[in-house]
Amino acid sequence: MSKLTDNIRFYLGRIKAGRLKSMRLQALWIYGYAKHYFLHMLFYTVLGLAGIVVSLLLGLVSRDLVDIITGHKTGEVVKYFVMMIVYNLVSLGATQLTSYISSWISMKVDAEIKADIFSKILVTDWEALTSYHTGDLLTRWGSDASNISNGVLNFLPNVIIYLARFISAFAMIIYFDPSFALFAFAGLPVTFILSRTLLKRMVNNNERSAAMSAKMSGFNQEAFSNIQTIKAFDLIKLYVENLKLIQKEYISMKLEFQRMSIWTSVLFTTVGMIVSYSSYGWGIYRVWSGAISYGTMTMFLGLSGSLTGALNNLTSIVPSIISLTTSAGRLMDIVEMPREDYSNDDKAMAFMEKYKNEGISLNISDLTYKYKTGTENVFENASMYAHPHEIVALVGPSGEGKTTMLRLLLSLIFLQEGKASLYNGSDEDKATEFLELDPSARKMFSYVPQGNTLFSGTIAYNMRCVKPDATDEEIIESLKIACAWDFVKKLPDGINSEIKERGGGFSEGQAQRLSIARAIIRKSPILLLDEATSALDVKTERQLLKNIMKDDYPRTCIVTTHRPTVLTICNRVYEIKNKKLNVLDDIEIDKLIRDF
Repeated sequence: MSKLTDNIRFYLGRIKAGRLKSMRLQALWIYGYAKHYFLHMLFYTVLGLAGIVVSLLLGLVSRDLVDIITGHKTGEVVKYFVMMIVYNLVSLGATQLTSYISSWISMKVDAEIKADIFSKILVTDWEALTSYHTGDLLTRWGSDASNISNGVLNFLPNVIIYLARFISAFAMIIYFDPSFALFAFAGLPVTFILSRTLLKRMVNNNERSAAMSAKMSGFNQEAFSNIQTIKAFDLIKLYVENLKLIQKEYISMKLEFQRMSIWTSVLFTTVGMIVSYSSYGWGIYRVWSGAISYGTMTMFLGLSGSLTGALNNLTSIVPSIISLTTSAGRLMDIVEMPREDYSNDDKAMAFMEKYKNEGISLNISDLTYKYKTGTENVFENASMYAHPHEIVALVGPSGEGKTTMLRLLLSLIFLQEGKASLYNGSDEDKATEFLELDPSARKMFSYVPQGNTLFSGTIAYNMRCVKPDATDEEIIESLKIACAWDFVKKLPDGINSEIKERGGGFSEGQAQRLSIARAIIRKSPILLLDEATSALDVKTERQLLKNIMKDDYPRTCIVTTHRPTVLTICNRVYEIKNKKLNVLDDIEIDKLIRDF
């Protein structure tokens, strides 16, 4: 009674601590996917139940065959021998066919679940998502999502199959000789006694293993992405040593898990051996006493093993549940973060189609913003505006908010106070329609961020990523505007030349011009260039911006720059200072150029 009370208190404590509550919520989250694959789970369940029927029939046939042989009824041997061959051949064929179908279903479900999680990650609030390392995101999306897809397909069918195997084996044993059932249940108390100790360790091990996998994935992804920097700073030795330290930590953790697994395996195997040998001894005694035949004993030993195996399988469901809920929890951390609101997509699309040929202006008034992890405001009551056929520059020291402003315009982050809107034409007083900035309004923008943002593939592929129906002539025209055609036309394959990972095969300046050409070909009403010409010489930079101004398309262009040498061709220059946006006059611009 005392032991039962202790167990009740233990599990109540777990519920109060939130562990079982979290597992319940995670299980409900998994069910959200599982309910879409009912027919697939039914298929797996039917396969498993059919396997049980075949196994029981083989057990009966083998019993009769042994009895025939020991009874010297040679006339019946061939018949039952042929029956066993036929059963085995049918079983083999069915196994191979179902294995193929199961693989197809498994891959299909895995792909669908990963695609769904991938789409949810992409619409997750950007600022919240940046708190996770890319390697961690890859591990969660890859390993954890695969674990969920496998669990969705197998968990419920396995529970049904294991129960059916247990019940069918138990029923046959009870029918022919109930005494054998006692031996099959002999190891059950040990299993329940160990469950209390193992549950907490399994949860901790799963969480530690997932965190370690994410750490290794993050290190590898970051190292391979920065090989050039590692070589340039002669950090090869440092990174190799860091990898060895992570590997040592990983191996130490795995060995600790292995020791626990060995200890558990030895204990369960020992209990299983005791149960099995006890069954053998009891079977021999029953045969000698004439209570059962040799064939029945052979069948009982098989059923006893099946019964014990079914119990062990049912017990193994506990680690599966823990593994599944751990993966679900890690994915829920990501996909249940705040999501971006695209409910105004239709309105934004209609606004752009209606006014793109007229041009769209942008207005920011009294903007106040602070990052969620920040301690002070980046902007306070800041205001600016930009019109079609204008180039508006944002200048200021690094870290003052130039990139932050572009993120606000793109609704990657959201202002806490103030107003940000778009309107048609160049005169706000004459505007007929206004559109508040939100994620749906991003289709109004083309954006070239700092750094290399080209995709692996051809130049044409990169251009058509943003405009799928772009003709070769349109691609060439955008390359000309971006001052990129001069070097692209000299390439052996022209616009069909390959771009390697991270813009490999091109200089930084060439990669920047290709990125700008990709933004231009999209023909978005507003073009944002974030230090996008930093790798260009001053002459090329000025020419590129002049080309944008000469373009007939009514584009509104906003650039951030550290180099004031191009400011004289800008329509307006805002200096970010003291958390405000201050318009500079010609004298102040000249001073910036002289002091540069």
